[in-house]
Parts: sequence; C-alpha cells; structure tokens
Amino acid sequence: MGGRGADPTEELLPELLGPVTRERVLAAVPDWADAMAEAAAELDGVDQEAVEWLREVPPGAAVTVYFGTWCSDSRREVSRLWAVLDSLGADETAHGLPFDVRYIGVDRDKKQPVGLISTLDLLYVPTFVVRRGPTEIGRIIEEPLISLEVDLAGLLNGEMSGILTGSRPELLAETAEPADQQE
Repeated sequence: MGGRGADPTEELLPELLGPVTRERVLAAVPDWADAMAEAAAELDGVDQEAVEWLREVPPGAAVTVYFGTWCSDSRREVSRLWAVLDSLGADETAHGLPFDVRYIGVDRDKKQPVGLISTLDLLYVPTFVVRRGPTEIGRIIEEPLISLEVDLAGLLNGEMSGILTGSRPELLAETAEPADQQE
C-alpha cells in the first residue's frame, strides 16, 4: 500500500521478502485465504474475454508481481490474480500458460530485497511488471485501471503499454501512451 491511510492491522502482519510462493504466503498470513475465497466468489464478474486472452499470449512474456504480505491492496489484487489463474487451470507458477509469473515479497518501505527491487523505482504495491524479454512493456500499480485481468491481458498481448493504475492518476502522466491504455 502506498499511503492511502495506514491500516493498523497491516503493522501486525509479517513481511515475506524475496521470491515467494502462494503456499508460503498462505502459511505465513492465513488471512489471505479469506481474500482468495472472496476473489474466487467474485469470478462471476470477471471479464471472460480477457481471461481467454491470457491463454493466447504470444510466448516470451513474463509477469513479476511485487507485493507486501502485510498490504491489503496486495492481498486483494494478488488473490484476484490467483483466482484468475485457477479459473484457467494454471498453477501459481503459471504452468499451463504461455507466460511466466514470479512473486517477490517486499518490505513496508519498498526497499528490500535490494537485489531484486533496487532498479525498479517501486513506490506502491502491488506492482505487476510485464516484460517481453528484457524490455518492460508496462506495469499495473496498486489497483488496475480497468480490471486486473483486462489490464494484464492488454499488457501481455501488446494492446496496452506504460503505467496502468486506477488509484494513482498522478502516475498516468508519466506513461508514454496514456490515451492508448484506456481503450
């Protein structure tokens, strides 16, 4: 979470740092299981066309999710991603999908783990960074612009680029092609 108002319960939650798995998150922060159940229940509202686009992403793309196990925004959006992946029949490492997914836990100051985030200019979590090879295509920051599955499919398929965010409009001015992102 990037400063929308501190949630006092976030101070009590553990910080998992570095590469993590769904199992590790659920073991360390059992409250995430409730968020996953809510996300799965909301799948009726998921854009099914976008979900299907995720199956058809051209090979060579990767998504790295930078998030805080202590952060309510991360809990909501990462749980939604897991629910979408589950609906596709893919496991947490995206086996069964044409793109790779990695999860990196960060500290509350978004400064650790240094070796994995020092060059990212990470301000808010979660941040979903989409790359094709070494090139960053775009990012979803804190909250998607349209919906997680639509924004992610758009970035992975090359229909969108730059910064996508529904909660940080000031960041949209920094993106190269803001008008293209909203189509």
